[in-house]
Amino acid sequence: MAAARRLLGVALMFNICLIPVLSVDRSNFKTCDQSSFCRRQRKFQPGSSSYRAVLGSAKLNADKLEIQLIDDKNQVSLLLEVHGLDGNMTRIKINEVKPLKPRYEVPDVLIGTPRPANLQVKGQDDNTLELSLGEQGHKLLVTGTPFRLDILAGQDLVLSVNSRGLLYFEHLRERKDTLSAKVSSAVGNMWHKVKTLFSSDSEKTDKPSEGDDVNPEGEEVAKAEESKKTEDDEPGMWDETFKTHTDSKPYGPSSVGLDFSLPGFEHVYGIPEHADYMKLRTTEGTDPYRLYNLDVFQYELYNTMALYGSVPLLLAHNIHHTLGIFWLNAAETWVDISSNTAGKTLLGKMLQYMQGGGETPQTDVRWMSESGIIDVFLLLGPTPSDVFRQYASLTGTQALPPYFSLGYHQCRWNYNDEDDVRNVDAGFDEHDLPYDVIWLDIEHTDGKRYFTWDPHKFPNPKDMLSVLKEKRRKMVAIVDPHIKIDSAYKIHNEIRSRNFYVKTKDGSDYEGWCWPGSAAYPDFTNPEMRDWWSSMFSYDQYEGSMDNMFVWNDMNEPSVFNGPEVTMHKDAVHWGGWEHREVHNLYGLYVQMATAQGLLHRSGGKERPFVLTRAFFAGSQRYGAVWTGDNAAEWDHLKMSIPMCLSLSLVGISFCGADVGGFFKNPETELLVRWYQAGAYQPFFRAHAHLDTPRREPWLHGDDNMALIRKALQQRYALLPYWYTLFYKALREGHPVMRPLWVEFPLDVSTFAMDNQYMLGSALLVHPVTEASARGLQIYLPGNGEVWYDIHSYQKYNAPQTFYSPVTMESIPVFQRGGSIIPRRDRPRRSSDCMRDDPFTLYVALNMQGEAQGELYLDDGHSYNYEQNEFLYRAFNYSAGKLTASSLNLNGEFKTSSWIERIIIIGAAKPRSITLNLIGYSETSLEFEYDQAMSMITVRKPSINIASDFTVTLR
Repeated sequence: MAAARRLLGVALMFNICLIPVLSVDRSNFKTCDQSSFCRRQRKFQPGSSSYRAVLGSAKLNADKLEIQLIDDKNQVSLLLEVHGLDGNMTRIKINEVKPLKPRYEVPDVLIGTPRPANLQVKGQDDNTLELSLGEQGHKLLVTGTPFRLDILAGQDLVLSVNSRGLLYFEHLRERKDTLSAKVSSAVGNMWHKVKTLFSSDSEKTDKPSEGDDVNPEGEEVAKAEESKKTEDDEPGMWDETFKTHTDSKPYGPSSVGLDFSLPGFEHVYGIPEHADYMKLRTTEGTDPYRLYNLDVFQYELYNTMALYGSVPLLLAHNIHHTLGIFWLNAAETWVDISSNTAGKTLLGKMLQYMQGGGETPQTDVRWMSESGIIDVFLLLGPTPSDVFRQYASLTGTQALPPYFSLGYHQCRWNYNDEDDVRNVDAGFDEHDLPYDVIWLDIEHTDGKRYFTWDPHKFPNPKDMLSVLKEKRRKMVAIVDPHIKIDSAYKIHNEIRSRNFYVKTKDGSDYEGWCWPGSAAYPDFTNPEMRDWWSSMFSYDQYEGSMDNMFVWNDMNEPSVFNGPEVTMHKDAVHWGGWEHREVHNLYGLYVQMATAQGLLHRSGGKERPFVLTRAFFAGSQRYGAVWTGDNAAEWDHLKMSIPMCLSLSLVGISFCGADVGGFFKNPETELLVRWYQAGAYQPFFRAHAHLDTPRREPWLHGDDNMALIRKALQQRYALLPYWYTLFYKALREGHPVMRPLWVEFPLDVSTFAMDNQYMLGSALLVHPVTEASARGLQIYLPGNGEVWYDIHSYQKYNAPQTFYSPVTMESIPVFQRGGSIIPRRDRPRRSSDCMRDDPFTLYVALNMQGEAQGELYLDDGHSYNYEQNEFLYRAFNYSAGKLTASSLNLNGEFKTSSWIERIIIIGAAKPRSITLNLIGYSETSLEFEYDQAMSMITVRKPSINIASDFTVTLR
């Protein structure tokens, strides 16, 4: 839903004609300088650290090192914990030894307690402690004064912690106001005068003699208090006002920060969500990247402003190593990035290298969070797949989506009524366009009361859903987490009676303004609240719902139209007494978690849910899909959809997409067609549009353009078996579905910053057309000694090379990698479910060695029966003129009538004959055709069940 709807929603309530101004109002959102803790931390310069590690306090057991850290400036003690973790990971935790109250530690994100790995002391001197980390040959050096940590792989320094001395930890304290300081000073002066008056003349002195007792309320304490008062009274430490909102900060300053140095690294990625390039830029001279879930009206491109979701995972890559830094903190967070190569041209770097001079490239990363503790995981790779596996072991893998959700989704704000839904659905059949899901936005409800239906526009929702079900299609309806305050509304009454709403600092229910008008906000951090919310999705509670209706959660940052920065006040109070400032970035995760649990529970735990969320955090991949929010119908927004989804994929969220056509504004026809073509090759494929935009159904733009859109849709559906297999691998291994080129080609430096083309799995390279009036593209095909094939023309290209490819309006540049086998279903149907028993075509693209491999995963597409081995996982291998099929899971069982209707072998010489061998059957000859120009063999109707083991031999 649009942040822009704030204005539009008010206009609709009062029947005001309003054309929204499509530009972000930056004044609604803080800069670092307006965020007091970010401002304080940024003032703290490198080399200013006052922390030392007391090596003599070290305690070591099998998997954990504990050392006391002392701030020599104020003598506050911190506890450093270093955990060796299985799988080449290290965890660092820093907390106060004796805080005034417990500091928040993020729950429910980690999928379990990480498995420990042994730590062993290897050496020690007066200022250094050396330990071995696990079984990968890494070493940890702990330096006492000034405190720092260094991790080495062999003799190579991989990563340093606090090497710039930017550890910043604001200990919890009681406020010392001006009055108390003055009283302390007056009492101290009076005590000294009394003591002097009653002493003998020989003992009189202006200063206490050595050995005299100094009263705790005396001058020295008064001076310390006066100094402390000045420090504690810096603006924003004890309360902070932004525009008309004041954050009371009852516990005072509590921010934490730490720096990490990455020698040898120039390229870092991750920390979504930002509408920016995939490769993170240096923030010197600009604001840091901000992680604070916000409903940003008409967000701008190419800047570091916060957006709807936050994943505090940063990845670094060079030709030798890939690593990750996972900063587990759910409070407002800023990330500064600096580099000693920033601003240097490629020519300058080459000259420096040739001359043998200059310093080693290095990137420095500084994390700053408003509250909580320092809890950071160092993912030490060393390969990209290792880092993905390591992060997945902590936060889980992408949930295996139901098969239908990988098809095309048709949405707008809003389909008007049941007749409108039926007409749009019929329009897809009339124009021979496949789709799987039609969506309903907030207007389908009874006055923005979620879990209800408008009695006039949607009086018979089950009838509407039944018509879709007969066509093997689905519906998604919106359920937002703001609840209309209405004594006649069952949901509101239930939440209030159970005391499940978020509270104000004074203990009353927190209220804000959102789509229904005055609304309250369920406290999703409370597990009892989540359980109750989940129960509301049962069929007897959510009247009118059926098993082919699924859900999307919007506005779950949470969005509060009249709140500070359009969100909840930080001093609002959640379950357990925690302030909202501690949990803010978790709220959207919890909403999606509870909704997914509800869809799961309504089926008795049998059916996979589908839930789309706008706000997210680390771990959100376990619960469904994410989209990039309220984009605009502009060419730059189409371009930006690629790096935004790549950044999400790198941090574990593979099921990502952008609103096709742009949410705001009216796309010109060329842009709309190009967006369909691009969206067909992104994981989540949904068209969506603002209430004020003209209708955009594909048949409304002329027959020629509809034909182009149909072709893009059909390409998507043909590749659904490949998509589904990639998502299965993401579930099992944590590998991203949509991935940057450098993930597949980690030694190719030219790919490290490339984000206008990408890989789907390891077999397909996609370069969408994202320029208006494009007549051609510069396409780069990576891989030394590799070959690629245009999937439309089968033309062969040797790699590596950059070439100019002419394009027309039909063009969707996609290339299959030599050495891969992709199963497709090429028969057009009305929905994915209608393709369930359709036959397969195997596309075998040979590499330079005349070999190829591929996989296919199949199950029922909707249940969890695969967890009981009810699935097929097939391997295909072509080598030495033989194509073989075998099982990758001998225990798996899944019956299917699907068969192989064609085998297309690209890059092959013409054989004399082709034969088929099936176990238990005699060898049979197969008919084939050979295209000399394309070096392509087409084997027709081998008629092999896809579950069969077989060998096809070319002679």
